[in-house]
Amino acid sequence: MPIRVLLPGDQEVVAHLWSRRQLRDGWLYQVGLPAYRNGPGDSVKPAEYRVWVRAPQHVRPVDGVSYDDVPTEYLEPPSPVQQALGPRRASGWVLAKAPGRGPGRGVVHAVDCAEAPAGAPVLSLEKALNAAEHPGTRLCSPCGAALELDPVLKGFDQGFGET
Repeated sequence: MPIRVLLPGDQEVVAHLWSRRQLRDGWLYQVGLPAYRNGPGDSVKPAEYRVWVRAPQHVRPVDGVSYDDVPTEYLEPPSPVQQALGPRRASGWVLAKAPGRGPGRGVVHAVDCAEAPAGAPVLSLEKALNAAEHPGTRLCSPCGAALELDPVLKGFDQGFGET
């Protein structure tokens, strides 16, 4: 199938569309760009350079061409459980050390928290709980670290009928 490929420098060339692959954030198209290669002696032969490009950023359809027969890999549809729960949150915890002296001073964040320090080592649940038990360490509320780790630290009965 012919397809127009947008090249750097505002160039455009008609290439061959070999296949396409659905991604979570869009599509990749495998295209064969026309090129030349050197043959024996001083000969030059037509060739093709295959590359994956993003669609629609790097490709445009050719008017009047149907792309229904292009081999296409689709993502598996989410299971009913995945649909109900939504996307999974990144797992792990990070410790943002607070300025000052003394061990255990800081804030435990979920790894995807906007306030988590970039490049901090990711902690397992056990290490996050150990860090949270130190005096002077608190759990971040905006990212849910407090909501998720407090029951493990204090026991799951907290708040059920106790006065």
